[in-house]
Amino acid sequence: MPKISVEMPGELLADLDEHVGDDGKFVNRSDAVRASVRKTLDVLDEIDARHGRLEAASGDGSGTDADAAPDGADE
Repeated sequence: MPKISVEMPGELLADLDEHVGDDGKFVNRSDAVRASVRKTLDVLDEIDARHGRLEAASGDGSGTDADAAPDGADE
């Protein structure tokens, strides 16, 4: 599996860490970040589909539009 590096504010990392570990929803930070990316891509695909921008589903997440707003502002 390829590795990536991400910079984020300490406050965001602290929020992420609240969901990681024995008492959290995720085993480690990588699992949490992967889940977040998957969810974001799913939301972007739904937005693109509603606006007719999604081509045939490829299943690999490559059908997202870089201009779509992840916060739903594009709706």
